Amino acid sequence: MAQFVDWDLAAATAGRLSKSGPRVSADEATQAVTELRQLADEAAIHVQTFTGLTPVGRLSPVRVVDRADWAATNIEGLRTVVAPMLAQFAGVREPGPLADLVGSRLTGLQTGTVLAYLAGRVLGQFEVFATDPGQLLLVAPNIVEVERRLGAEPRDFRLWVCLHEVTHRTQFTAVPWLRTHFLSEVAAFVEAGGSPDQIAERVRHAIGAIADAVRNPDSRASVLDLVQTPAQRTVLDRITALMTLVEGHAEFVMDGVGPDVVPSVEDIRSKFNQRRAGGHPVEKVIRRLLGVEAKLRQYAEGREFVHAVVSRVGMAGFNRIWESPQTLPRLAELTDAPAWIARVGAHPLPAAD
Repeated sequence: MAQFVDWDLAAATAGRLSKSGPRVSADEATQAVTELRQLADEAAIHVQTFTGLTPVGRLSPVRVVDRADWAATNIEGLRTVVAPMLAQFAGVREPGPLADLVGSRLTGLQTGTVLAYLAGRVLGQFEVFATDPGQLLLVAPNIVEVERRLGAEPRDFRLWVCLHEVTHRTQFTAVPWLRTHFLSEVAAFVEAGGSPDQIAERVRHAIGAIADAVRNPDSRASVLDLVQTPAQRTVLDRITALMTLVEGHAEFVMDGVGPDVVPSVEDIRSKFNQRRAGGHPVEKVIRRLLGVEAKLRQYAEGREFVHAVVSRVGMAGFNRIWESPQTLPRLAELTDAPAWIARVGAHPLPAAD
């Protein structure tokens, strides 16, 4: 079967291009890895207490990784789940127009380059493609590098990051249908992509958009806007709503738990938000093209939605959101919390005497 991406080349490229990270001694590296594992366990207790969500089944150990390992894990996840979807829905069994257009080696180089870029910026991730129900990754070099740049107290910053990432693990392990639902939505997105010829044409336009954006940092082009059919946009609305929910929920939890267990949380949040908003103009273009800018908006919009719901119906009322795919918020409801509350019948908190 022909493959869209030379995955081995992608992994080799990501490993070669991934920078090693900040300079640390062997003792500092060992201490950071040990502390991150301990803080992930501590964060799990705080998250369960705050959210009322209890993981089901045995959890896989947290993995503290470097940048190359993070990229390799994500490549393996894409190879395991996404590649078969692409082959199945595009009907590719022999080299066709898409393979002729970009070639598996070229797309392998591109995939590796993109993941190397992201590997230098991701602090942690609950990776759901490679294993069931998923695995928690903490990227130690990035965490150490950012805490140094922010001038943050290391233990405080590391626990704060763990609160966010452990919340994602809790979401997917306390809500057993969530991973299957997410993967089914990804499959639906791929299936709605059209024929290989149509995919090839959109890839051609996307590559042109990247070139235009590099030449013109003010360009508003987005690869995601160019690779979607109308049917894909419908599915993408559902995926966007889901990702905004899980990201916003994690932000709400880390800030809700933070004041009790992270003494310098206000200083960390202020400096971290400034870091998110900053960046060189060309880097901002790259982040937008890769969808990173959209993810940053999801953090803020999702946090506001969760806060609006919890303030009206409490955490128990909010947790009705995890009952089934039908109780997940629709895209429009993310800016209209009362509409979601009314649709699912979540009960408001009783008025205070």
